[in-house]
Amino acid sequence: MTADRPMSPDASRALPGPAASAPSPAAPAAPVPTGGEVLTVGLIVNPVAGIGGPAGLKGSDGADVQREALARGSRPGAGDRAAQAVRTLLARRPGTRIRTVAGSMGEDSARAAGAVPELLRLVPGDPSSSRDTVAAVEAMKDIDLLLFAGGDGTARDVLDGSPSCPVLGVPAGVKVYSGCFALSPATAGATAAEFDGRTAEAEVVDLDEETYRRGRVGPRLYGTLRVPAARARLSGRKVGSSSAAPGSAESIAREVVARMRPGVRYVLGPGATTMAVGRRLGLATTLLGVDVVQDGELVAADVTERELLDLAGGGETHAVVSVIGGQGFVLGRGNQQISPAVLKKIMASGGLTVLATQQKLAGLGGRPLLADTGDPEADALVGGHVSVITGYRESAMYRIRSATEEFPA
Repeated sequence: MTADRPMSPDASRALPGPAASAPSPAAPAAPVPTGGEVLTVGLIVNPVAGIGGPAGLKGSDGADVQREALARGSRPGAGDRAAQAVRTLLARRPGTRIRTVAGSMGEDSARAAGAVPELLRLVPGDPSSSRDTVAAVEAMKDIDLLLFAGGDGTARDVLDGSPSCPVLGVPAGVKVYSGCFALSPATAGATAAEFDGRTAEAEVVDLDEETYRRGRVGPRLYGTLRVPAARARLSGRKVGSSSAAPGSAESIAREVVARMRPGVRYVLGPGATTMAVGRRLGLATTLLGVDVVQDGELVAADVTERELLDLAGGGETHAVVSVIGGQGFVLGRGNQQISPAVLKKIMASGGLTVLATQQKLAGLGGRPLLADTGDPEADALVGGHVSVITGYRESAMYRIRSATEEFPA
């Protein structure tokens, strides 16, 4: 499935400041089955969402990108994440009706979760496309809530389909900058099970992936969707670093470089702060890729998950990652090259170093840092409290947990 159409000039506009990212007050509750009544939930899966992440492609839009991702060893994972959401939903609200699309656009995930789904009279393409997502949204009638699994491009397609009911995203894309996604698949399932009809508005943002791959990050507001009024369970929209004090990234980078030890390999995740580390070392590291450095040298730039598996096995290795502003994710968003297998290797030989400005930490309002690699066992390896480098000779202890901790599968 691709989101290969350009944004409508009428629908997209410059992203407003952080204040506009907060959900609006909850709207009055719409009639939704409660108690013994049966809930009907729609399910739409973008089966190739996120496939470009482990391949280092920064997105999954376009058939050529998806073929390249497969050639680099990536495998689709959105269906499994959708199944996890449905499994949690059914465990908390048995008897829920699941209405979906045949095959990989939902049926496979529903059945894997133990559901016997009702199928729409819709035959998606093979491979499916953004048009199939729009058509599926338009065909979803008489449902209480629509779950969709994908990333920001899928959210845009859902919005284009003008859903007739509230929606909730199951995070399965590479970036997931939009505010309409739950923290994790299990959180999406639990939130769906407890949906009582109260809703709020959440932003849908998207990027031009070709521009993004060239290192220019420019998220744009595409529109809003009605989502369950459950702010603490939503990831929220990514907030940029424009409010950071000048020199903050350079100060953090100075501290990181001062702590580096000879013979140790460092995996630098994406982001302006980690790129400042490369700059401090005098190396041409990438803004949006994952790079590996050792002894002041660039070992490899913009690596894939497969390459990283080999590089992380060559001795003591540490991952250096930054925090996504406004969301708190440090793993599983934009850095899927650090897969569960890679993370397990790194944690066995070295550890995790987290970077964030004090403004970013303050912006989380006490919410924990999050890991969502897709493997709760791997996420648990970094759980607890971590020392976050916030400047030169400055750090703060901060809690980090798995995004699925609250609702284990």
